[in-house]
Amino acid sequence: QVQLVESGGGLVQPGGSLTLSCATSENIFNFNSMGWYRQAPGKRDLVASINVGGKTSYADSVKGRFTISRDADKKMVYLRMNRLNPEDTAVYYCHAKILRRDYWGQGTQVTVSS
Repeated sequence: QVQLVESGGGLVQPGGSLTLSCATSENIFNFNSMGWYRQAPGKRDLVASINVGGKTSYADSVKGRFTISRDADKKMVYLRMNRLNPEDTAVYYCHAKILRRDYWGQGTQVTVSS
């Protein structure tokens, strides 16, 4: 059973930074891709992803502010978020994909507010 556990969410002021972490029970190279989604009231949207080869992609709204990275030895994926603004407020979910199967973490709340 694949497990994804997020941590690092919280309350931050506009302009501040946070780093989200996602711990997995699996060798991260078993996944075709891993990434982060977020959900405000409404649908869940892709924020950033990294594929097995290390190629990254980002939503336009976070390009230049967010960075996804991974540490294979620690079985961790990270999302560094800089210059946060209130529109970044959401529940952030770690995601992993093996072939056609999707796995999700439980989510961590990020609130950007003064």
